[in-house]
Amino acid sequence: MSTIKSLDDLKKIREEALKKQQIKESSGKTEVIVGMGTVGIAAGARETLKAILETIEKENLSDIIVRQTGNIGLDSYEPIVQVAVSGKDKVSYGKVNPEMAQRIIKEHVVEGEIISEYQIKG
Repeated sequence: MSTIKSLDDLKKIREEALKKQQIKESSGKTEVIVGMGTVGIAAGARETLKAILETIEKENLSDIIVRQTGNIGLDSYEPIVQVAVSGKDKVSYGKVNPEMAQRIIKEHVVEGEIISEYQIKG
């Protein structure tokens, strides 16, 4: 990384960072995040993750990023699945079994409909 010698250098770096952020936000990709901490795994997160991946493959879906994370901090709701659609608030679903995971992919990720009965409301 080059050194910043003037205010103009700093402005250029800021503009480049903003452009990268806009490209990322406008890419339209949806992220599906599965809590894979110890409690999540014990509650069945592996099976939930497997169902998500199988549904995406079976339905031949694209532009979906599936990620694993550690403990999300809501142990009583594990397994937790979060759906982050570009430009919208992240939605967290609790006690997600494989059947629920399939429904989340089909209804929320594909059709854009939040499934309120599964949603963790803060």
